[in-house]
Amino acid sequence: MSTRLEVTKTYKLFIGGKFPRTESGRSLKIESAEGEVLAHLCHASRKDLRDAVEAAAKAQPGWGGATPYNRGQVLYRMAEMMEGKREEFAEAILATSKSRARPKRLAATRRGALNEVDATIDRLVCFGGWADKYAQVLGCNNPVAGPHYNFTVPEPTGIVGVVAPDEPPLLGLISLIAPPLCAGNAVIAISSDLHPLPAAILGEVCATSDVPAGVVNILTGQRNELLEHLANHREVNAISAANLSRQAKATLELGAAENVKRVRVDTIREEEWLDEDVCHSPWRIEPFVEMKTIWHPSAT
Repeated sequence: MSTRLEVTKTYKLFIGGKFPRTESGRSLKIESAEGEVLAHLCHASRKDLRDAVEAAAKAQPGWGGATPYNRGQVLYRMAEMMEGKREEFAEAILATSKSRARPKRLAATRRGALNEVDATIDRLVCFGGWADKYAQVLGCNNPVAGPHYNFTVPEPTGIVGVVAPDEPPLLGLISLIAPPLCAGNAVIAISSDLHPLPAAILGEVCATSDVPAGVVNILTGQRNELLEHLANHREVNAISAANLSRQAKATLELGAAENVKRVRVDTIREEEWLDEDVCHSPWRIEPFVEMKTIWHPSAT
């Protein structure tokens, strides 16, 4: 009797609502602590990043022009689909956490991995709820002298690059994606270097949860290869990142200085990822909107 060989899954990139292979032909192995190959992932290139930017540029006007209520419903649908993949996400987090020697982390156990998935789902629900409410918090009716009303209203910045932290790989990624997404921005996300598998599965969630093609794009690979190209790309309007090295942060800031894009790099401690006061605030949306002031004659 012949021995059956299991087919190891190869996770593709997620660009423009599709799952293309990287144009570079490169791949990365995800291995267990025992050296067993668990999966393969695409190793994204500069060309893949440019393709993601083109997809985001096509999708953003429609997404930004959708009603805030509709955007909130899409984020809620993402949370629903993640709930259905709760066990799969937890297994992916555990698989990668055991593949390398590393310090204590949120998801060091199965219970911890499930807690991270649950917190991620809650974060999506939270920003789905903020989608039609944040404008009332960030905007205002400005007092002016004269027969006019003066309003300040937030509008989406455009295309936001997201650089996921290594820890926690899923909760950190969603915590950076959800705020710009609920405001009407399109997102290009670069996954964690150490733990990219949850990000790859997130692409499958987006593909089945009413997210318009191109609104969310996910690249796996080596972060340091892509950071400079992300920072230098003139169609990327802002960047959101967390817990980067000093060198990586400098790369983003130098590139942004050349083309004047907004860069937000947070330093968030492990316990703060679960803190609703820190990560559920509408002020996490504020860096990724532009304020428009409107004058209107009063009725008197």
